[in-house]
Amino acid sequence: MDTVLSHYAVSVTELKRNYAGILKQADSAAVAVLNHNRPEAYLLPAAHYEALVTRLEDLEDAQLVAERAQGPFTEISLDAL
Repeated sequence: MDTVLSHYAVSVTELKRNYAGILKQADSAAVAVLNHNRPEAYLLPAAHYEALVTRLEDLEDAQLVAERAQGPFTEISLDAL
């Protein structure tokens, strides 16, 4: 069985019938959208999605910094700049 990563879950059919009501009931939380009782998608508030994307970008930047901190380094004089 698949893991549902949300406290709220609705079927695709239920979502089609009552989109506004489901969003209101979820109260800014993620909603798992199920198709044949398996997670098909997650419905996130825009602010949550934007925060996730920002966090992912920050993690990718931190990984790049860690990789580049190991070198190789090139010596350049200030006059060459």
